[in-house]
Amino acid sequence: MYVGNADVDGPLDGGWLLGHFKPRGDVRHSEAVEIKWGLHKPGDERARWVTGENRTALLILISGRFRVELPGRSVLLAERGDYVVWGEGVDHSWRAEEESVVLTVRWPSVPGHKVT
Repeated sequence: MYVGNADVDGPLDGGWLLGHFKPRGDVRHSEAVEIKWGLHKPGDERARWVTGENRTALLILISGRFRVELPGRSVLLAERGDYVVWGEGVDHSWRAEEESVVLTVRWPSVPGHKVT
């Protein structure tokens, strides 16, 4: 069992609360799914596009205004609960237009997309 707070635990691992990157034996370790609690200041953006995507993703706006860039489409999440889902093979990027909190769920949980 693990009990925590996403606002406290998230920043310790880039916002990621659950996924393959947590130590084996930790209940938060999963190769099936990743969950991120993203806290973003206005103007925060992904350093570069994710390409060669091999996961499906769901991104839900908790608060703020958040833009997800997909090939040929820009999606603005502006109301609490707005969400976007994209599948395997779809590249993406993002930008926080206002201070934003987003919840991202990706599956499966696989290495290879971390910006260093």
